[in-house]
Amino acid sequence: MSYLLRILTMISIYSILALSLNLLVGYTGLLSLSHAAFYGIGAYVSTLLMMKVGLPFLPSLFLAIASASLLSFTISLPSLRLKGDYFVLASLGFQIIVFSILYNWVDLTGGPYGLPGIPLPSLFGIEVASSASYFVFSGLIAVICCGLLHLIGNSPFGRALRAIREDEMAASVLGKNILGFKVRAFVISAGFAAVAGALFAGYLRYIDPTSFTIMESIFILSIIIIGGTGNISGPITGTVLMVVLPEALRFLGLPDRIAPNMRQIIYGMLIILIMRYRPQGISGEYRFE
Repeated sequence: MSYLLRILTMISIYSILALSLNLLVGYTGLLSLSHAAFYGIGAYVSTLLMMKVGLPFLPSLFLAIASASLLSFTISLPSLRLKGDYFVLASLGFQIIVFSILYNWVDLTGGPYGLPGIPLPSLFGIEVASSASYFVFSGLIAVICCGLLHLIGNSPFGRALRAIREDEMAASVLGKNILGFKVRAFVISAGFAAVAGALFAGYLRYIDPTSFTIMESIFILSIIIIGGTGNISGPITGTVLMVVLPEALRFLGLPDRIAPNMRQIIYGMLIILIMRYRPQGISGEYRFE
């Protein structure tokens, strides 16, 4: 039972990540490779505030969201003036910088040794200690995030993002501040990624920089490419598939030295097939061109 609850908890966490990246990729048309950086910032800021400052989980969570949002705002102003491949490279550069800081600032982050013994989240003095209670806790937060992102996507702001995605010049002619809308989308996306990071840290009770590498950013992007973008159902579909698939492969009895490589091969084949035969993903709306 605990094994199933672990899978469901990770689905909740990755759903938040996929839905938040979907706001950038699916609604705004911005391909970002820095999402794991904000995921890591959320994990480390919330953890350090709980361990070194002694703050409870909720204040630490809100400060982690604020930190990721503020940093994303600072980074987005110059980065979002770039277009296409240049923006992708800028986001990649930011991802590498964040990973390098997490890995080398040993006194603060523990460097490659990580941070063990992270306190359990608590609400109103009650610790979320068991696997079942953490699944309910993370699932509830995931539902709240999903609802908020659904409202954002269907608001006038979300419709403006779709207009910018389809034709920036036409949106600009209609009086839309293109850079302003992109910056806000980037900030909101980073804030939700920080929520997932705080949940991840509280669940594992240990974090290290290897959980927030460029490969993690590519994995999150793969989720929404395969599941689909531009709506809510696509990222959730991709999350369930990509989290459950490696667990299902365990039952095939593959040797440990082969299983990780086989997963990567299957992920790559899925992306190729999706991009060739269904560019909008399994249940998405936005078609990658």
